[in-house]
Amino acid sequence: MNRGLQWVATGAMFAVGAMAFADHHEEGESVKVISSQDIQEKLDGKDAKVTVVEVTLEPGQSGLPHRHPGPGFVYVLEGKYELGIDAQPTKVFKAGESFYEPTGCLHRVSKNPAAEGRTRLIAVVLHPRDAKEIAIPEDVKGRRH
Repeated sequence: MNRGLQWVATGAMFAVGAMAFADHHEEGESVKVISSQDIQEKLDGKDAKVTVVEVTLEPGQSGLPHRHPGPGFVYVLEGKYELGIDAQPTKVFKAGESFYEPTGCLHRVSKNPAAEGRTRLIAVVLHPRDAKEIAIPEDVKGRRH
């Protein structure tokens, strides 16, 4: 990824508090779109967009397995978050920590592992403008929908 795209992602994370657009619920998690806008930089040669979302998981809740059509940069605002991508072992992140998800990887574990306290994340996803979804669900057998 070029340096300009990295600055766009970083800037979008700091602009999070300024805008709140939509709120919808996925099974087990609440996803709120904070911002979505076209950017000048290209992603794999395609016109690109950046979308910033806030994800909230209550104690013990899990999200559904999915993939992203572009790279994701995530910051844990509150609580703990258990992440499992592709065949890698799961890892728990605490408030104040961040992680990166490569384009197209299988996000197989997305969970608040705590018995008490919610988890809140800010995710910045860079993706092609023509992407229909920024989280593409996987079915139980591992095939794309």
